Amino acid sequence: QAQLVESGGGLVQAGDSLRLSCGTSGMLFSRMAWFRQAPGKEREFVAATTWGDGTTHYAESVKDRFTLSRDNAKKMMYLQMNSLKPEDTAVYYCAADHNLYRDYSAAYEYDYWGQGTQVTVSS
Repeated sequence: QAQLVESGGGLVQAGDSLRLSCGTSGMLFSRMAWFRQAPGKEREFVAATTWGDGTTHYAESVKDRFTLSRDNAKKMMYLQMNSLKPEDTAVYYCAADHNLYRDYSAAYEYDYWGQGTQVTVSS
């Protein structure tokens, strides 16, 4: 069973930046994504990438502030988060799947998940 491991969360102030990392234990997936879940809310899509051609999608709420990147050699995925806002506070999850023909923004379409890393943005 593949393991996804996130790191890089923390407590920051509004306007600060954080970089999250997701390791795949060397396994290659067709698609990887970041989701987040705030207390009392459903898990929501943040960003996703297709490993083969590098196509990347972002949620409107993070577009122009967050950047998803990959290290193909290390099979690592990153999320650079700039201009953080209190509403970005959530547990951030790394997700992955082997199937390209699924809705990249739907959490239920992903078979592999990390344990999550907490991001807290104070005002």
